[in-house]
Amino acid sequence: MTVNGRRRERTAAVVYGSETGNALEYAEEAGRILERLHFHTVVQPLNALQPIFLSRFKFVVAIVSTTGQGDLPANARLFWKKLLRKRLPPDHLQHVNFTSFGLGDSSYPQFNWAARKLHKRLLQLGAQEIHDRGEADEQHEEGSDASWDPWAASLRQQTLIRYPLEDGRDPIPADVLLQPKWILSRGTNRPVTDTAPISTKYHHSPAVNGEDSPNGSLQNQETEVASLVGASNDNCHSLFVQLEENRRLTPRDHWQDVRHLHFSCASPVEYAPGDLLTIMPENSSDDVDHIIELMDWSQDADQTICFEPTGNVLETDFYPRPLVTVNQHCTRLTLRKLLKYHLDIRAVPRRSFFAMVAHFANDPMHKERLLEFTDPQYIDELYDYTTRPRRSILEVLQEFHSIKIPWSWAANILPELRGRQFSLASGGARKHTLEGRTNFELLVAIVKYKTVIKTIREGVCTRFLAGLSPGTSMEVMLQKGGLKVQKSEAARPVVMIGPGTGIAPMRSLIWERYQWYLSVPSIKLGETVLFYGCRNEKADFFYREEWESMKEAMPLKVYTAFSRDQAAKLYVQDVLVRQAELIYDLLHSQDGMVYVCGSSGKMPKAVRIALVSIFQSKGEMEESVAEDYLQAMEKQGRYKQETW
Repeated sequence: MTVNGRRRERTAAVVYGSETGNALEYAEEAGRILERLHFHTVVQPLNALQPIFLSRFKFVVAIVSTTGQGDLPANARLFWKKLLRKRLPPDHLQHVNFTSFGLGDSSYPQFNWAARKLHKRLLQLGAQEIHDRGEADEQHEEGSDASWDPWAASLRQQTLIRYPLEDGRDPIPADVLLQPKWILSRGTNRPVTDTAPISTKYHHSPAVNGEDSPNGSLQNQETEVASLVGASNDNCHSLFVQLEENRRLTPRDHWQDVRHLHFSCASPVEYAPGDLLTIMPENSSDDVDHIIELMDWSQDADQTICFEPTGNVLETDFYPRPLVTVNQHCTRLTLRKLLKYHLDIRAVPRRSFFAMVAHFANDPMHKERLLEFTDPQYIDELYDYTTRPRRSILEVLQEFHSIKIPWSWAANILPELRGRQFSLASGGARKHTLEGRTNFELLVAIVKYKTVIKTIREGVCTRFLAGLSPGTSMEVMLQKGGLKVQKSEAARPVVMIGPGTGIAPMRSLIWERYQWYLSVPSIKLGETVLFYGCRNEKADFFYREEWESMKEAMPLKVYTAFSRDQAAKLYVQDVLVRQAELIYDLLHSQDGMVYVCGSSGKMPKAVRIALVSIFQSKGEMEESVAEDYLQAMEKQGRYKQETW
């Protein structure tokens, strides 16, 4: 890596693939660890780099989450595609020293596949693993931190051993605040040679004339303007939609508010079952006013501001983009707008948040307590204070009232407000109108509940959606999902398991199959079997009338599990076992397919256990053989899961 034309020896790159922002947060934390060891560090999404550019750094840390059916996140797929080029020699990355950390969910069959695939491919191309890779499981009772904490501690220790500091030079202590790459300052946008425009997202692509080049620099790299939810690519693109309907499906006296939302856009757009609509929420004006008052930002809240780099943007080959990508349509940015549309003040704070705000606590007792939360030995206390009661950043700032964050640091301490993904519930004829408009239908459970400390919690995005009125226009992102449904599957029988709001992608698939059934008379549509579960038949049996009418129009069977309508609780996995003969015939005798959608956690694992037991009993298989058969279905693309 070069600085002003000179090579800097102690350099590190932390590269990440992140779908929802978790991998990004860990990448930023890894970047801070290495900066404290005096590495000149950059943190970038994988798509921002060509593979060969990894060799420019002394040390590379790759942090990747898994999405879909073992896929890499959207901001890492372009890099992965380049990494798979057959013409790359086995020594292509022989000068790259690296380690990796994967974020996964063990309720998925393809647990941490993305990180494992990336790690294996880097080794195949000659990269040297210099620290054991790590894996986190979201299903762990302490979350991903349970694996991250010991791995990060080991990373720091082993890095110091492999790359010792010069005599007389010590690691930067934790009580020293690291200088951010960007801060907020008063003023309007200025050219990139001075400070980057707030609406500009740097896409650091060292490709020159379509070829990989290790000699590119920021001067010849592309600068692309990004929209609020990101620039278009093969997997996702932005749309302006209008809300047509916002209808509550559950009774008013039911404990949960579940909405059917119908959006539309003027242009014809194609999408498939399992695809996602990402919606950018807004913080409430009351919450924004509250944090402005708590932090004493009132005098600065409505001044015009911009992002100012603390270093020379053109000094190095890579200068990271601002932490927040601001809508290109925003002609005048203020702190109030940043807080309302771009910073997540209702997020549950991570340990790194406490480490940073401790620097700005004026009360010694507050500072001491905040630092305790950063100590791994107090992980249980941190969990009990934050994760268990879902305590928000805003509440922490209210309780530790001596914290006064400088407004110029707001975007460095408060996490970015990220879009929330929802599976589309529309398919087939429901996707388009006769006038050529495209419909997008969602099934959304409004998040509102009481915590263990008797405080009401509301989801930022679902609260925002619940308050929208028909006629509202907004920008959204349409993104390809992981189910990868193909029309060639039409003749195969399909078993769909979608309890609760997991029915959304199943509804999309049923309508899609019905469209195939009508449009191609030569297709003999395979049997379509839906297993649906909810608490009460009268309260949350979503789209019941549709299923009744469609059973008359296509080969559709619907089996239900209403868990609270009888003394003994009944779940979808129980109903699967009751229909064991049918399931075995469809999946084993007719090579059918399985789709599992809904809440992650116990349900997907229980469904797998039920299927294995069905193969055992009806196929007279040993348990290991039944497990192998289910795994073979996964490899063949006949068992697909999308849970959240």
